[in-house]
Amino acid sequence: MTIRVLLADDQALLRATFRILIDSCTDLEVVAEATDGREAVELTRVHHPDVVLMDIRMPGTDGLTATTTICADPDLAATRVLILTTFEIDEYVAQALRAGASGFLGKDAGADALLAAVRTVASGDALLSPLATRALITRFLTAPAPGTPLAPPEALAALTAREREVTALAAEGHSDTEIAGRLVVSPLTARAHVQRAMTKLHARDRAQLVVIAHQSGLVQPAPPSVR
Repeated sequence: MTIRVLLADDQALLRATFRILIDSCTDLEVVAEATDGREAVELTRVHHPDVVLMDIRMPGTDGLTATTTICADPDLAATRVLILTTFEIDEYVAQALRAGASGFLGKDAGADALLAAVRTVASGDALLSPLATRALITRFLTAPAPGTPLAPPEALAALTAREREVTALAAEGHSDTEIAGRLVVSPLTARAHVQRAMTKLHARDRAQLVVIAHQSGLVQPAPPSVR
């Protein structure tokens, strides 16, 4: 199955570079390009891409506003948003994750990293493994955002003990393989537990599952490191 990608960036040269790179892969294709957030929303509603590569800073309607709109639209539930940013630790990125984005990637990432990120997000996984992302999660996602209610602790009541355990490990940034190793189960079993937890908590993807785990108190922020 071909992964359909929409590019949203106000820099024409960057969009052209991404298009050439993505279209060079047999399993990926660019279906549309947007120059700002408003156009990104409009084109997403027209083309229903699998992944939107969203620049967070654009003139007019920015990427954060566009991400919030796309992720809140039930008709676009199958579309994943991957944030592109020049700053790896950025409160705006945290807000995008709260809004439903599936992860973020620095604009200085190499070609292989970009393609892998698109495939990862399209598969329903979150791009949350780098240490920088874990730091962002513990720094921002547990804090209340204006107008954004936290996930209440009772939201976890539907989970079994094993699903809570798996959710906590996923929220700490562990992959299915790492979770399987810790729990002495197969990666497929670990992934099944994660998928069931996502279904019960109405999480659109793994990134939103992580947000819920932190905001509900299932996972506590790591204490600041002592230098």
